[in-house]
Amino acid sequence: MQQIINFIIRNKNFLLFLLLFFIAIVFTIQSHSYHKSKFINSANFISGGVYNSVNNISEYFTLKSQNQLLSEENNRLRELLFNSNINTNSNYLDSVLLEKSYTFFAAKVIKNSYSATDNILLINKGKSDSIKQDFGVITTQGIVGIVDKSSSRFSTVISILNTTNSSISAGLKRTAHYGSLRWNGKNPELVQLIDIPINAKVNIGDTIVTSGQSSIFPKGIPIGVIQDFKNDVTENFYDINVKLFNDMTNLEHVYIIENKNKEEIDNLLNE
Repeated sequence: MQQIINFIIRNKNFLLFLLLFFIAIVFTIQSHSYHKSKFINSANFISGGVYNSVNNISEYFTLKSQNQLLSEENNRLRELLFNSNINTNSNYLDSVLLEKSYTFFAAKVIKNSYSATDNILLINKGKSDSIKQDFGVITTQGIVGIVDKSSSRFSTVISILNTTNSSISAGLKRTAHYGSLRWNGKNPELVQLIDIPINAKVNIGDTIVTSGQSSIFPKGIPIGVIQDFKNDVTENFYDINVKLFNDMTNLEHVYIIENKNKEEIDNLLNE
């Protein structure tokens, strides 16, 4: 306290000047409309900049919650899209039977393996979120895999980069030719499409999608494009390399697909 008093005594003339200068500025601003408007504009500019900076910082710390909201919104839109496509492409009776056939759940990838031969993923949704075995998993770019096991809060997913357990029905988008999608365990950017007959017209760059011939994935989910192919004359089928739309080495947000008719379809097929 004594140091403050000593500072004021030593600088009393300068401090008095500042006080009188401040009072003069206040009187000038209040008595002249031009100066007053300039002051208000300057104050608004400064305060606006401060509030903008504070808002940017606040938005940075809320990115996680905002991403979650966006993920949930995308999930609802994707569910509407797939169900509306089913109803649009079906007759009236099929539309009634297949109304809202697919339910989507948003999830986040906690662990992702892609360098082994039998790769799996771990996601943050489980039985308490109604996630069950054999639900499909996709991203906005394409398919990821199929749910294998679930605990109350987590699930493992068999990646399409799995040489032992992954086999997905897929085929050419522009034709009705379908085969099986597998992985040879080499390049995580490429998977192999087999069992496409050689009488099918196959071109490099053709889009490969899910066939809809299983009870897991809806028809038309993108997978990738044909990078190259060769025909095995002895087997009468093509061997096709498909470059994936998904970057399987960099997965964060995914969507889980439930086919509400799956149990009924599987029961009929297994009879």
